[in-house]
Amino acid sequence: MTCYDRGDLGLLLLRLGAGGALAAHGAQKLFGWFGGGGIEGTGQFMETIGYAPGRASATAAGLAEAGGGALLALGLATPAAGAAAAGAMAGAAAVHAPNGFFNQEGGYEHAATLGLTAAGLAVAGPGRLSLDHALGHTVNRGWMVPVAFAATAAATAVVVGARSRRLRKAREGEQEALFD
Repeated sequence: MTCYDRGDLGLLLLRLGAGGALAAHGAQKLFGWFGGGGIEGTGQFMETIGYAPGRASATAAGLAEAGGGALLALGLATPAAGAAAAGAMAGAAAVHAPNGFFNQEGGYEHAATLGLTAAGLAVAGPGRLSLDHALGHTVNRGWMVPVAFAATAAATAVVVGARSRRLRKAREGEQEALFD
């Protein structure tokens, strides 16, 4: 019988909790489950918050959340899974940042927590209670962590930057009220 230490159990709990929440959020976007809008509804919403084209943005966010979350929960391809989920949460945090930090004010607290947890798991690894461990860490090598984060950071910078430019351009045509 193999004895697992507290660290392995802790990583399992973090993976299941964060991975499960991320997978559920992705399923809302992709399939309309759990009260979500599905690709069509989420795509329309994505357009309103500056992520265009909306359908492609909804698909990318849904896959990063559902795929990254499911893989994190399983402890499989942990560097790529964690980086993808963290990138999706960076995109979500950009939407909520104008509202401040706290979730009750519509802030980025939830997105930041999920993103940092996913990133931390990608760096720390999944522990021994994982598919990565069972498969001999074939898709969980040390060099994969910086590669996954570099690719995700580049893609996230392009997508969030394009959104910022779209929003700025849209605001240029608006005139502010002269009197409150």
